[in-house]
Amino acid sequence: MKVIRLALLLGLVLAGPTLAQKASGDTAKETPATPAVEEKPAPYDERLERLSEILGAVHYLRNLCTDKAEDNWRASMQRLIALEAGNEPKRQEKLTAAFNRGYRSFAAIYTACTDSAVVAEERYRNEGATLATEITARFGN
Repeated sequence: MKVIRLALLLGLVLAGPTLAQKASGDTAKETPATPAVEEKPAPYDERLERLSEILGAVHYLRNLCTDKAEDNWRASMQRLIALEAGNEPKRQEKLTAAFNRGYRSFAAIYTACTDSAVVAEERYRNEGATLATEITARFGN
């Protein structure tokens, strides 16, 4: 079940900035087209969208407030999409839109790192960790 894979995400959210990045030289090989999969919403999709929005917000805020650009949160989002909506384009679009909404909402407010941006990033990270824990506890097997 997909929720089992979500438990892996919990580790991603909690690990946050310490995740290793893939080498930029990694290239994806073309894979043969897969048959269309019937898309059924999962009972936790709404929570997953909120988690995606949080990842987008944290991605923006972390890069705004750190000296060195990091791609960990976007990479976590890509893994979440791959694990939860791999062959479901509509779910992929919803999760991607939520990530972008979270990113843009803070990009519209913060153009420089401020104390409130640091506090917002910490609160969002905590909310994301709590949400991932709740999703796994409630919907995991």
